[in-house]
Amino acid sequence: MTEEAAEPLDRGERRQLDVVRRFGTTGSLVLAIGSIGAGAAPVDNPLSGARLIGLPVRVPTVAMACCWLGILMIVVAWLWLGRLCWPGRGRMLSVTQLARTLAMWALPLALAPPLFSTDMYSYLAQSEVAARGFNPYVLGSAAALGVDHPFTANVPNIWRDTPSPYGPLFLMFGQVISRIVGDNVVFGVLVWRAVMLCGLALAIWAIPRLARRCGVHPAAALWLGAANPIVLFHVVSGMHNEALMVGIMLAAIELGLRYQTVPGTIAAGVLLSVAGAIKPPGWIALGFFGIYLALRKGGRFRDLVQVAALLTAVFLTTMTVITVASGWGLGWIDTFDVPNRVKTFMAPLTAFGMTGGGLSTLLGLGNQTDAMLVITKIVGYLVVAVVCLQMLWLSFRGRIEPLAGLGITYLTLALAVPVLWPWYLLWSVAPLALATNNSRFRVTAAVICAAVSLFVPPTGAGFPLRAYQIPLAVIAAVIAFAITLWLVRGKVPRLLPTRGGVRPVTQ
Repeated sequence: MTEEAAEPLDRGERRQLDVVRRFGTTGSLVLAIGSIGAGAAPVDNPLSGARLIGLPVRVPTVAMACCWLGILMIVVAWLWLGRLCWPGRGRMLSVTQLARTLAMWALPLALAPPLFSTDMYSYLAQSEVAARGFNPYVLGSAAALGVDHPFTANVPNIWRDTPSPYGPLFLMFGQVISRIVGDNVVFGVLVWRAVMLCGLALAIWAIPRLARRCGVHPAAALWLGAANPIVLFHVVSGMHNEALMVGIMLAAIELGLRYQTVPGTIAAGVLLSVAGAIKPPGWIALGFFGIYLALRKGGRFRDLVQVAALLTAVFLTTMTVITVASGWGLGWIDTFDVPNRVKTFMAPLTAFGMTGGGLSTLLGLGNQTDAMLVITKIVGYLVVAVVCLQMLWLSFRGRIEPLAGLGITYLTLALAVPVLWPWYLLWSVAPLALATNNSRFRVTAAVICAAVSLFVPPTGAGFPLRAYQIPLAVIAAVIAFAITLWLVRGKVPRLLPTRGGVRPVTQ
């Protein structure tokens, strides 16, 4: 159902929206308070000595319980919100109402200490390495800055000796930030968070506009693509640079489709190349953007060749300029494999390879884990290449929306690469959210996003010396969460659809 066909919420639904907003905002505030004592705080926590605001630092179990309670409240509030903007409803939440709700939920997390990840400290350290004139694709932060540097001290041990896995433009921008913040960790975190929020703002601007082009209600797309708890937890709070990559990518596609002239195409191609220069998966979008342009030109094979030639030239020119300007040469190509040094069972093919290696040891065939992981990595990249080419072809033939093809390719990439982190799902969620109304997909995506949001601990690390705190904190959080649900019973939308309540849309 289009935005024009849907009516605004009635009085009863607006009351439900108010309750959902307050419930989610309360959860965000509780999570922000818990982050002081159970978040990914710096080693030298500036709040640890404060009398009142530093209290959560001195009661970590309570702080952890607050974090889990806040997480549960935000996730459930998001699911309730989705019932008010589900495709096919006769009355829909407006984009403005949803954007205001997102702002209410995001603000406490934007002002709180980091949660769920310590990657932002790696951003600071690697940017400082570059700012000091070292090559970040050769030296890790420990070798370049020393282990006693405040930035290095906050980087997990496994990443201190590794070169940067990020694109050259990201580190060039980081150089500027390093010169601004000096060695002030807190100031650096705040500046990086502001940068990531700018990337999120670009995505929020582009998603409704692209959704209209694909026949999806903008609010429905924004709910799944930007108000998602993974975005709140791992972009607003965790500050992952997926925000910049996805935001620039979506904005570039929208601008390129809006201004279909040669200068407009070149500008969009430059922006898409820039997105990949921040994080390499962004380059994949160039192909699907080219499909859009080829179809608009007539959909002939020669149109595809012409567009591909133009975008390839733009990509090569842009990356040549960035590479020369950085002064680091082509070292960024050699570091694509850096994230894969962490072995995680979350990645399906890596889990298969590690399991196979363990079985080979049990069977007396020797430890073949490394060999198995090499094979699974090659298989994974081959699968991604095949799926990408298939999606490009299906998009060109008009059998699938190019943005949907891009989302499927990103999902395959996230699942097939040797390492998988929850925020990698953001690569695919945003394009798919604005490209399809399919109810089965949206239900599946909502369930997966809700489950994944509960998977990562708020500290962004394990609890080797305080594992006993986890069950106590979780039990307390669940009890408090049950009480909050009882308090709002009958005042919020039903999570499960009622008979005849929502007409399914299968676009």
